[in-house]
Order: sequence, then C-alpha cells, then structure tokens
Amino acid sequence: MQRYFLPDMPVDKLVTISGEDFHHISRVMRMEAGSRIYTVFPDGRTAIATITAIHEVSAEAEVTEWVEKSVELPADVVISCGLVKGDKFDYIIQKGTELGAAGFIPFEASRSVVKWDQKKGAKKTERWQKIAKEAAEQSHRTRIPAVSEPLSIAKVIESGKDFDIKLYAYEETAKAGDMSAFYEALHGLTAGKRVIVVSGPEGGLSDREAEQLTAGGFTACALGPRIMRAETAPLYVLSAISFYTELMR
Repeated sequence: MQRYFLPDMPVDKLVTISGEDFHHISRVMRMEAGSRIYTVFPDGRTAIATITAIHEVSAEAEVTEWVEKSVELPADVVISCGLVKGDKFDYIIQKGTELGAAGFIPFEASRSVVKWDQKKGAKKTERWQKIAKEAAEQSHRTRIPAVSEPLSIAKVIESGKDFDIKLYAYEETAKAGDMSAFYEALHGLTAGKRVIVVSGPEGGLSDREAEQLTAGGFTACALGPRIMRAETAPLYVLSAISFYTELMR
C-alpha cells in the first residue's frame, strides 16, 4: 500500500487528500473508491484508510484501522554534513531517511567545494525536503526528517546544546587508531536521547573546525580504520546506531 503524510488529523475518521498526494493517487496510481492506503498524521500515528471518493481536485478517505507498530529509531539522530558536490547531499538525505535519521543540517565547511547560493537556496532546501518526504513514504516512516538550510559551523555547534550526545567524525582520529569513542557513545545511548553527528565534505574537516567542535563539547570519533567518502560516513553512522539500538537489543 502507498503511504501519504497528511497535514491534518481525521475528523470523524474522515480525511481529505489534495495537492501532490492527490495527483499521485489519481493520476499516477490511478486509484479508485475502495482502494486502501496508509495515512500518517501530524502526531506520528499511522492508519489504514479506504478511499471513498475521487473528486476533481481531491480524494476522500475513511480511517478503517490504526497501526500501532513503530518503525522509528529509539533515539533521535541528526546528521550535520558539510556541503558536498553534485547530488551527493540528495543521496545522503534519501538513504539517511531510509536508515532512520531524524533530521539533516548541512553546513558550509571550509573545505566545501560547493558554495551556497542564497538566491537559489530556498528552492534547493524545498527540493531536499521533498526528497526526505518521498524517502519517508517509501521506507514506511512515521515522520519526515527536517532538512534545514545550510548553517555555519558556529551555528551547528550552538545547536549542540539541544542534544545529549555530540560527535564528529574526524579522519585524524581514525589515523591515530583510537576506535573507542563511537562505541562508547553508542554504549551509553538509550531510548529517547538525541544525538547529533557532524561529518565533513570532500577533504574532511579542517584542523580549525575540529578545534571549534571540541571546544563546543563535541567528541571526535573514528568510524572504523578505513577513510570513508563524505556521502558514506553519515550512512555508516546511522547503520551502526540502528544495529546497536534495534537489532542487538
């Protein structure tokens, strides 16, 4: 069944679907009255709904069954990644959403080849948010990760005050052979905690950025003995957290 995130709660078990979701239902999937869909509401609850009518610009559906199973990571994990070239950040958002990320905060790193264009910024952020929505639907998430506009490294560090665990992936830590920090962070991770992990762009984080992050309360960590690409590191982090919090327990 297709999954749709709706902006409003049902009224007497009835919902109205419009906009792009209606277009997908009527034009792409060619659904009719009697078709069943998953509907996800603003409070995160999921229900199976049966379409009762297809109109010219909207569809109506009735909630027939509430789904109680949760598929979200036990901890909120936000990925903050330096701006990367081409469509790599699209990939990070799409796959990171499938792996359970709670949000994404891109930042303008000193080694970022890409420079943020403020004039085109809003449109690009809107596109990123759409990618997150589509990936959340595909992976049967009950929430859509928030994607922010790119921040400065100082703003990323400032946002760390809202998190219980603050890490940054640092190539020099891996080269030094210290592999304990990431494991220790996961070992202390319990349900409901908030985690932010910072990773660099192509070329990694600069020494100055590492110093700023450390001064801001972030812990440097290695993600194994190999050096990963900018688009690989965030996905490794999410996969490891998923394994530790969902499969090992």
